[in-house]
Amino acid sequence: MGLKLENVSKTFVGKKAVDNISFELDKPGVFGLLGTNGAGKTTTIRMLLGIIKKDSGEITWNGKAVERKNVNFGYLPEERGVYPKTKVYNQLMYFAKLKGMNKSDADTAIKKWAKELKVEEYLPMEAEKLSKGNQQKIQFMTAILHDPELIVLDEPFSGLDPVNSEILKKVIIQLINEGKYIIMSSHQMSVIEEFCSDLVILNKGKTVLKGNLSKIKETYPANRLLLSVNKNIDKTLKEFKLEIENSTDNNYIVKIKDEETPNKLLAKLVEDKVLVTKFEINKPTLNDIFIEKVGE
Repeated sequence: MGLKLENVSKTFVGKKAVDNISFELDKPGVFGLLGTNGAGKTTTIRMLLGIIKKDSGEITWNGKAVERKNVNFGYLPEERGVYPKTKVYNQLMYFAKLKGMNKSDADTAIKKWAKELKVEEYLPMEAEKLSKGNQQKIQFMTAILHDPELIVLDEPFSGLDPVNSEILKKVIIQLINEGKYIIMSSHQMSVIEEFCSDLVILNKGKTVLKGNLSKIKETYPANRLLLSVNKNIDKTLKEFKLEIENSTDNNYIVKIKDEETPNKLLAKLVEDKVLVTKFEINKPTLNDIFIEKVGE
């Protein structure tokens, strides 16, 4: 049955931080929770985890009201927090015991995830000696050590380089394959597109868009042409009144308003004996849709 929020609201000192929002996770996977700073994402997360009380509405997990005693959750908050002077292994053990794990099971879990996240060598070290990215991976471990059913990740890739991002992505895929329910909040739209089939976008506490990402994109016309050729075609693109968004070494990203004009352009390039190695008409990205919905 999963997680369900129905008409949930929260007000702080006269200001409505969350205004009558509803969404649900009815199957394992990753759900995207998006919005600008101050849109109500963190308040929503804290309510659904029972950290703060909602003013109205219903939040249930498997049909029961959300309470600490009936939701085994893991939470990676946006605000990072490891104990800088404490050895990594000791604080991981501490957090595992807070979640009710015994020492033996906690030790096994720590070693398992340290290996998966490639931080084994840092376990005996004080946390302050680790890079920001490795501290991030340690904090991620605290969210999953106890094998939670529901995992909330707030900006999980913040501060990670491309190598560590790939390591974390593999672990998230592993968690998905294990049947976990994951809520991911991020300003990195490419990450949300990679992992989330369903999402909700909040703006000033209200829902401005929600649903299946693929179906949402189907409602939008194509808006970009990706084009790779063997020579400069700036003049030809201007003839067709097409705006060049970016170009590097004859690789073009061109803004389009319909699909007919790009096809006419292709015919012209073939006629002019221009070698076309890439011709791809694309729907808007999630980043485009996000800006359209909350850009004001």
